[in-house]
Amino acid sequence: MTRLRDADATRARILEAAAEEFGALGIAGARVDRIAENADANKAMIYRYFGTKDELFDAVFTAHVVAFVERIHFDPTDLPGYATQLFDSYQDHPRTLRLTHWYQLERPDGEPLRAIVESHRVKLSAIADAQAAGTLPDHYSPVELLALVRGIAMAWDNLAPQLGSSPPEPRERRHTAVRDAVSRLVDVPKRQSDRT
Repeated sequence: MTRLRDADATRARILEAAAEEFGALGIAGARVDRIAENADANKAMIYRYFGTKDELFDAVFTAHVVAFVERIHFDPTDLPGYATQLFDSYQDHPRTLRLTHWYQLERPDGEPLRAIVESHRVKLSAIADAQAAGTLPDHYSPVELLALVRGIAMAWDNLAPQLGSSPPEPRERRHTAVRDAVSRLVDVPKRQSDRT
């Protein structure tokens, strides 16, 4: 039993060190020897537990996606609430956002990770159902709507340096702006019909 606990602790240290390394340097820039040193492990252990460096990244990113999904409640009838949860999570856990950017940059045509595919499938299906029930507008497809909501939630993290090296507003104001923008996005048909 002690050996199993030791193996689990070693895996956890490797995943933590790898998350830090991949978050800072991406897949191409990360070095397995540095991960091993920071995890107080050796490269042979990393390869035995996780396989290649790419497979180690997949394990790290999947763990972050699973934790992210568990942390964020998705309700298709409250997309403003979902967006602000995303915003807060990105602010509180910036490494998850950095790993996401590296995944998008370095794996644009790679094999999709099962955790991400499943997370998207559930959300897109729920949005489609809400649109069919009339509780969400259908002027955007489910994919478009989810992409726009996520884009708004990440907007402050994607500021160009020319707009300032730090967010121009306090976090509370940015949180409110995210909620307001998504509220307007999903309320357009209602507001248009109110004018006619």
